[in-house]
Amino acid sequence: MIRVAVVGLGKMGMSHYAIVNAHPDVQIVAVCDGSSYITDVLEKYTGVKTFSDFGQMLAKVEMDAVIIATPSKAHASMVKACLEKGIHVFCEKPFTLDPADAQELTALAKIKGLVNQVGYHYRFVGAFQEVKRLLDAKAIGQVTHVLAEAYGPVVLRPKGSTWRTKREEGGGCLYDYAAHPLNLLNWYFGMPTAVGGTVLNSIFSKDTDDEVYATLHFGGGLSAQLSVNWSDESHRKMSTKLTLLGTNGRIVADRQEVQVYLRDASAAPAGYGQGWTVRNTTELTEEVWFYIRGEEYSAQIDHFVRAAQEGRETINSFASAAETDEVIAMLVADASRELPIGEPVKVATPKRKRFSIFG
Repeated sequence: MIRVAVVGLGKMGMSHYAIVNAHPDVQIVAVCDGSSYITDVLEKYTGVKTFSDFGQMLAKVEMDAVIIATPSKAHASMVKACLEKGIHVFCEKPFTLDPADAQELTALAKIKGLVNQVGYHYRFVGAFQEVKRLLDAKAIGQVTHVLAEAYGPVVLRPKGSTWRTKREEGGGCLYDYAAHPLNLLNWYFGMPTAVGGTVLNSIFSKDTDDEVYATLHFGGGLSAQLSVNWSDESHRKMSTKLTLLGTNGRIVADRQEVQVYLRDASAAPAGYGQGWTVRNTTELTEEVWFYIRGEEYSAQIDHFVRAAQEGRETINSFASAAETDEVIAMLVADASRELPIGEPVKVATPKRKRFSIFG
């Protein structure tokens, strides 16, 4: 049994609270949020210790792990405070708004020997896990191009805003939406060598971007086209899709299914033949003990809990999330400069802060 605290009780925080509260190996020892209405209700009906001040919670409550689901701008300072107290950390995405912070926290977690994870839940979707398995088996041969898309109805009018739509607090569409397909690309192919043609365009938002378009270049001639828009009301909710083209076929994957076309099935895992094969996420997903929003949300929390119990690394650690933060920084830098059409330019990542165990 591990003792867990939950910080931030908005949409994602309450989802995580419900999931971890139902986990058979977890005891929730505290919650923290600035809204007294939420904390008062939880304290009254569950008896859990509640705090409005994060520092007080860390000082007064003994815990093994913490789940941080606050606005993005608070992630870095909160994660650092937890690591310095020897607490395992699950942090919602995006990890940080500054890749230098991400590198510092990754190094600190390694020095402390603490389990760390960032909430890129698509790595726990059965269809996207199957894509990883097919790529590792080289089922479609050498991958030459990827189209990575994400669309949804987040910002649909000029007036009104939340922390997500403020660049300095949430990072906008780039950090909130585009980060998901970018993280999958990192998982599958590692870091890009260059980016080009980046467009960060505002449709309704005054302070940040609502759509993101870019080309990412990887080694071996592989390119990826990024197309993301969170002001698209033709989608009822966020929809993420990957189309991968290879020398031996193609893969099309989203939350619901994987469609695979193979010229030659000799290198493919069992169950795949020449021509088209379609596999649904339901047949690719392992059962979870508690369902809310999607199996992947419970699966990622269980992955973190078991990693904390066993002291092992997670598949979406700080280190992997830091790569995504660096790619985002490359896109921001690329969008700020004028590039000749058709000429991708390698963009240097921001200079990292020096880190020392002595502060």
